[in-house]
Amino acid sequence: MNMNEFKGVIEGLLFASGDEGVTAKQLSKILDIGLDTVEHILEELRFEYEREDRGLMIIQSNNIFHLATKPEHSSYFKRLIDSPRTSKMSQAALETLAIIAYRQPITRAEIDEIRGVRSERPVQTLITRNLIEETGRKDTVGRPVLFQTSKEFLTFFGLATLDDLPPLPENIDPDKEEREADLFFERFQDEV
Repeated sequence: MNMNEFKGVIEGLLFASGDEGVTAKQLSKILDIGLDTVEHILEELRFEYEREDRGLMIIQSNNIFHLATKPEHSSYFKRLIDSPRTSKMSQAALETLAIIAYRQPITRAEIDEIRGVRSERPVQTLITRNLIEETGRKDTVGRPVLFQTSKEFLTFFGLATLDDLPPLPENIDPDKEEREADLFFERFQDEV
């Protein structure tokens, strides 16, 4: 690979790493190139983003590099967040919503444990759509935030109370459960 190709891959890795970011050392290991080369490419990318009229920038904090939006464009990002949503919710968001609905109040760590993957983004999506809300903190180490469904959740799904949620099945056949879940998600994808 030449330097421009490495630059493109590093840019993609910065994007893919999201909020967690990535260290130069990690990039060096992933790309199997020297740390000096990675740092040089990061500096070039940073310069290009700063020099050109671009919407993104590379920030570094605690030796972790992040791809971020430029603060001077924040009013446009706020408009996007505040605009009515017509997009569909992801399956991850729907799964997370179901877990919260049936297990509330619940912490994000508990949601992660049930799903087997991190749920930070689905939780944020549900908060943004006002389907869930923070309801306090759990009385345990670290005092994590507890989440519950909101009044908008009840309204959106046409429920008077949480007691109107359909009961969870007791004897679960995993194959049948997956087929039914797929049908459920297909039905609500059109509505959400």
